[in-house]
Amino acid sequence: MKLFDPHIHMTSRTTDDYQAMAAAGIAAIVEPAFWLGQPRTHVGSFEDYFGSLLGWERFRAQQFGIRHLSTIGLNPKEANNPALAEGVLALLPLHLEKPGVVAVGEIGFDDQTEAETRVFVAQLELARAHELPILVHTPHRDKKRGTLYTLELLRRHNFPMELALIDHNNEETLPHVLEAGAWAGHSIYPNTKMDEGRMVALVQKYGTARILVNSAADWGVSDPLKVPKTAAAMAAAGISEDAIVQVCWNNPVEFFAQSGRLDLATVATRAVVDQRELWEGNSVLRGQAPVIED
Repeated sequence: MKLFDPHIHMTSRTTDDYQAMAAAGIAAIVEPAFWLGQPRTHVGSFEDYFGSLLGWERFRAQQFGIRHLSTIGLNPKEANNPALAEGVLALLPLHLEKPGVVAVGEIGFDDQTEAETRVFVAQLELARAHELPILVHTPHRDKKRGTLYTLELLRRHNFPMELALIDHNNEETLPHVLEAGAWAGHSIYPNTKMDEGRMVALVQKYGTARILVNSAADWGVSDPLKVPKTAAAMAAAGISEDAIVQVCWNNPVEFFAQSGRLDLATVATRAVVDQRELWEGNSVLRGQAPVIED
C-alpha cells in the first residue's frame, strides 16, 4: 500500500529516516515551512530556508523514491515579531510561485495574539491571490478556542472551506472542523497530540471523508513512521483497506491537487532513484554504492 505523509519536517530529520520511510511504503510527503526551534532574526534566514525546502529536500527525498512537495508560509510563533513578519510577508509571493509548492503554510495560531491574527489574514489573501489552499496550525494551548477562532476568521474573510486543511486535531476539535466543511489533519505522536488507537476510534466514528493523518515529525521526540503505523493499527482494528487508502493516500492527494501543482499521474508513480546524481555538488551517500533504478 502506498502511503502519503502530508505533514512532516524532513529538514530536521536524518537521511536514515528517508530510507525507513520508503521501506515502510511512504511514497509522497508534504513538508510545511515551520519554526526551527529557536527564533530567526533575519529575513534572509527565511529566504535560505525556503530555498532548501524547494531544492535540497526535494532532491534528498527523490534519492529514496519519495515525492517531495512543500508548503510555504510564516509560522505563527514568528508572526509575533512585527519587523521580521513584514519582511517575510514581502518575501512570500516569489516563493509561492515555485514548482512543488502546493499550499500556503503552515499558518495559524500559537498564543492567539493580535499579531498572529493579522499575519494569518494576510496569508489568507496571499493564498487567494496565488490560488492555493492553506495548511493551518492549531495551537497547542487552548486548542478548541483557537480552532473555532480559525474557522470564524475563514468565514469572515470568505475563504473557501474546501481549500483549508486544519491540522493537529483531536476529539474535541474534529467535529467542528468537519461541520465547517474544512479538511481535518491529525498528527500522530509518540506521547502527545494523537496516538494510533485514538485515531482508529475517530475513523470508526466519523468515517474517512476529509480526514488525514500525518506524523508532523520534526526535531523533537517524534516518529516519521507514524503514518504506516496508523495504517497498520486501522487494519488490525478491522477498518477496510479501501478506507485506509482513502485516509492515507486519496485524501491528501485530493486536497493538495487543488493547488493545480500536484500532477496526479506523477504522484501515482514512484520517483526513480539514481544516487549518482548530485545537488550543488553534494551527494546523500558517504562511500556507499549508489542505488540506480531503471
